[in-house]
Amino acid sequence: MGGNAIEAERLSKRYRLGQDHRRRSVREALVGSVRRQRGGRSARQEVWSLRDVDLVIGEGDAVGVVGRNGAGKSTLLKLVSRITEPTSGVVRTRGRVASLLEVGTGFHPELTGRENVFLNGAILGMSRRDITRRFDEIVGFAGVERFIDTPVKRYSTGMHLRLAFAVAAHLEPDILLVDEVLAVGDAEFQARCLQRMETVEREGRTVLFVSHNLDAVNRLCRRGVWLEGGRIAAEGRSDEVLDAYVRAQATAGPEGWAALSSGPVTVEGLEISDRGGRPVETFRREEPVVVTVRFTLATGLSGIDVAAFVQRANGPEVLCESWSDTETDRRGDAGAYEARLEIPGVLNVGEYVVGLWIGDPYETYIHEMTLRRFHVTGDAQNRPNRAVALRLPWRVHRTDADAPA
Repeated sequence: MGGNAIEAERLSKRYRLGQDHRRRSVREALVGSVRRQRGGRSARQEVWSLRDVDLVIGEGDAVGVVGRNGAGKSTLLKLVSRITEPTSGVVRTRGRVASLLEVGTGFHPELTGRENVFLNGAILGMSRRDITRRFDEIVGFAGVERFIDTPVKRYSTGMHLRLAFAVAAHLEPDILLVDEVLAVGDAEFQARCLQRMETVEREGRTVLFVSHNLDAVNRLCRRGVWLEGGRIAAEGRSDEVLDAYVRAQATAGPEGWAALSSGPVTVEGLEISDRGGRPVETFRREEPVVVTVRFTLATGLSGIDVAAFVQRANGPEVLCESWSDTETDRRGDAGAYEARLEIPGVLNVGEYVVGLWIGDPYETYIHEMTLRRFHVTGDAQNRPNRAVALRLPWRVHRTDADAPA
């Protein structure tokens, strides 16, 4: 492969909707055949999750993959990790591949945490001696010392995630594949994971990182790949790719909006406006910014939640406000909804993008970080790096002996 860790040539993956590829019994196969005969020879709907993707990643490169939901990001990682096979094309890898694509990928629920660490290390081709050498570091990173001899089926989601990442990142893989699963962890754990991935990169290992967190991609990865509709829309320096992606996705007005649908949720629109409801691209620093989301639920969702993200363009997240922060009774009956969030005039001068999350306690339906873009103008007061300007009051008084009574 001549110094390349990953090579993909005309890589494509097609799915047929409504087709069951995993008949588990003769009875189920017969039932499926009868149903097809009754329904006639209807055309199967095909979806190409990836189409003719050519990608070369050198050894030691850190590459971030961005794109909207359904763009093919996770499919790319599954093909690289051999979890699924391509419909056409070929992907080649050089060296040991460790993947963290879902919580607890590769873990056996009946085995203890200790046993799963050694099992995953063996799958990566490591000797028991090498695994033992890194074992304490893995368990310490995951913070599961008390439960390491407990079957992982009894682990919480957070424990599962921490141990899974610790195993994938510490057992010296040549290629580390990480999907958006890191979003499950808390902020402290995410920061530790990013630090660990930076260490992996400095050690000369290859990282392929899929995330909606553009700041994390820009911080960790020198190269970026933008997937759109299963094809590569742009690749190159991460800052350039992220800027192109944000500008393409974050349209200011309602024109050109394509509905977002997942499960029972359809987002009809997300608008940025002033307090009077007028669509606006530019705000004065002291002006409030209003985010309005219109969505429909095909079926009822108990405990549905809506969250809006505001982040600097190609920068850190500034705000994340959810419906559940102030409202506990969220029935989510089937029907049409309009959700409105008013952000007070606290944002500092600069470019911002707005994203959206909709889900319930068990599943995420919509997660898009770059749906709209707006600009805040005014005086940065020589502090351009601060995210918000709260203008909080100070109380100052003298404490020395000469202070007036």
